[in-house]
Amino acid sequence: MNNKKKVLLGMSGGVDSSVSAILLQKQGYEVVGITMKLWEDEKCYIGCTISSAENDAKKVCEKLGIKHYIVDLKKEFKEHVINDFINKYVDAKTPNPCVECNKYLKFGAMYEKAKELGIEYIATGHYAKVEFSKKYNRYVLKKSSSLKKDQSYVLYNIPNEILEHVIFPLEGFEKKDEIRKIAVDNGLEIASKPDSQEICFIPDNDYMRFLNDNMSDNQKQDVVKPGQIIDTFGKVRANHNGIIKYTIGQRRGLGIANPKPLYVVKLDKEKNQVVVGQKESTYSNIAYVEDINLLLFNEIENGFKCRAKIRYSAKEADCIIYNEKNNRLKVVFDEKQMAITPGQSIVFYIDDIVIGGGKISSI
Repeated sequence: MNNKKKVLLGMSGGVDSSVSAILLQKQGYEVVGITMKLWEDEKCYIGCTISSAENDAKKVCEKLGIKHYIVDLKKEFKEHVINDFINKYVDAKTPNPCVECNKYLKFGAMYEKAKELGIEYIATGHYAKVEFSKKYNRYVLKKSSSLKKDQSYVLYNIPNEILEHVIFPLEGFEKKDEIRKIAVDNGLEIASKPDSQEICFIPDNDYMRFLNDNMSDNQKQDVVKPGQIIDTFGKVRANHNGIIKYTIGQRRGLGIANPKPLYVVKLDKEKNQVVVGQKESTYSNIAYVEDINLLLFNEIENGFKCRAKIRYSAKEADCIIYNEKNNRLKVVFDEKQMAITPGQSIVFYIDDIVIGGGKISSI
């Protein structure tokens, strides 16, 4: 009788997820692999844009002697990730599709598939940790041991109730070379396969081409139309042909001659204007947040002090959180932050524990 605990592992055919399978086996789990078809061109799989992803994952599973499922989730991916991506840009905001994919696909649909198969745990090749905290008497999401590779920022939106069923096998690794060595030592052909860098459904990184190909005619009429670029004093400095082509903090491509560099400070959809100013104009210490997901607490006390990141690449900064009406939060930073961008996620931390986060609605 097989008494091993089963785990459903999201497999892209890449090094991280493949080595995760090896590590889970060594920890005594019975591993089942799953590869998700996510986008219409069939080049986008869970965390991977390379067209051979499905075959690579299948080969790894055969090599390791584990079952492998391929699940078509293109409809769900379009509904929750693609449509959100497009709608955010149409609303003059800057989206983070990985956050939506993690919530609805990798830790939503995949967990439902695990339950359907009678599997208790799910795993991915993310760099993060899940541990039980005696202090908080619950499972908590924590930063990876490798802070340079830590991906806890894009994982804050995991449904709180499934945390205890989530495993991150790569939580203790500091360097990618260690991961690749394990792949080599176990004879995996994908050991030298490069990491995916772009947005998975935009492999050429040309998001304007993607938006143009996938927006409706009404959406195009709404956001791809000429307007003014004005400065923070209200003076017209140039014209634009669509606010969708700009983002907060942008410096290049404005086409404006000025003694000092100008940056995008605000996108005014109602007036169809791009507002620009000098670098100091991009700094603010206040952000309003919606679509909140809390992992550490059921609710946040008014005036709660912690640290927060306003984007994946940002450094954490001290802040105070205040409760607002309609389940919104007001975040006040001790020091002003550059280019707080509506649509991006803000994630809160206590030491190395993720409190939760939400979407920046306005500044």
